[in-house]
Amino acid sequence: MHWPDLLTTHRYGHESLTPDEIGRSHFHKDHDRIIFSSAFRRLGRKTQVHPFALNDHIHTRLTHSMEVGSVGRSLGIRVGELIADQLPSWVTPHDLGMIVQSACLAHDIGNPPFGHAGEYAIRDWFACHADDRRLASLSPLERLDLQMFEGNAQGFRVVTRIENHLFDGGLRLTFPTLGALLKYPWDVEQCGSKRKFSAFLSEVEILNALGRDLGLVARGANAWCRHPLAYLLEAADDICYAILDLEDAIELHILSFDDVKTILLQLCGDLAFDDAIFNTEASARRKISALRGKAMENMVDSVVEAFMQHYADIMAGTYHGELLLDGDPMVRDGILTAKRVARERVFPNTRKAELEVGSYTTLGVLLEAFCSAVYEQYCKGSEGLGYRSEKVLRLMGIHAPGPEQSLYTGYRQVLDFISGMTDNYASYLARQIGGVGL
Repeated sequence: MHWPDLLTTHRYGHESLTPDEIGRSHFHKDHDRIIFSSAFRRLGRKTQVHPFALNDHIHTRLTHSMEVGSVGRSLGIRVGELIADQLPSWVTPHDLGMIVQSACLAHDIGNPPFGHAGEYAIRDWFACHADDRRLASLSPLERLDLQMFEGNAQGFRVVTRIENHLFDGGLRLTFPTLGALLKYPWDVEQCGSKRKFSAFLSEVEILNALGRDLGLVARGANAWCRHPLAYLLEAADDICYAILDLEDAIELHILSFDDVKTILLQLCGDLAFDDAIFNTEASARRKISALRGKAMENMVDSVVEAFMQHYADIMAGTYHGELLLDGDPMVRDGILTAKRVARERVFPNTRKAELEVGSYTTLGVLLEAFCSAVYEQYCKGSEGLGYRSEKVLRLMGIHAPGPEQSLYTGYRQVLDFISGMTDNYASYLARQIGGVGL
């Protein structure tokens, strides 16, 4: 792969742009379009890890995305400075930082209400209804696409189809920003054991156009290697997960500062690091802030070093690792320990489990109502719709499919509507539709 192709100024859904730009660069415009979008704003009411947290210090999808963007910008600039002699004339290291930051800001923009529990609830609803008459006429691949609902793929759909210019380019972002956003640049057939992919069937043509125009290396039908900057997005996300999930657990009194101190020292790369505040009566919040900056700085250094060590493989499209795990051994061990502690002690938290189980009911009510209405319209046309189905479809507003559209397209637009909801609105609407709100 070559940087002049990887950093093209082509913008999706728009005519080609000139490299020279007065004031904001094209990549700065990507950042601003994401920041000012409704989909980004709604992340402020979407679960990161802990649904409906009563503590205002707990991360939402919005605060998490902003923090990931900050780390991603640093990674992009640092790498840009090291490869400056290979960049095209219209790109600076700070442009690389802006591309990665923009992609980071959008990396969770397609996640449904209630965090990963929401993803599982949508997948399981379609899996449990696999033999239902409402899914019978779908092709096996269309059913699989719905049963494997993926927030990454929904995010790609949001920025390329849904937000701002509905079905006419979406946010109309530049190709490099879209390329950096694609953590899993393949479709559902290529998702493998991790069950991750970044493009639904409805966006496969966009995926392939991006792959060709950015000069990515093809890995088969509807599958491409990652854009080099996507590795920096992944690392920024993991850096924030590793530290900030632990912070949230402390805020909720699931873990104590002493439970996570050794992990943070590993991430700092210095088990002997000490600070006077550790021996005071200061709050856990103040103590952890003394370690956060040092840990993040060390993790950024480790990622940049790993990127340059594997640079040849990354540019050849043959690198399959994770930069955080392939860098400093202490950082790697700290990341793995943090994930284990989260898996064993944070995720099983009783209140979290109760709310996640409840999210299944909430999303089940919504999916039942809207998918049934779409199916009825598909079978009977708009003239034959029952009173309830007509009202349900009207609730979808601009997302409501027309009677002439395919059933798969109709269900996909139902998921556009439901996955775009905040936790609060999904809960409210499910109560209203289910009659509880009366």
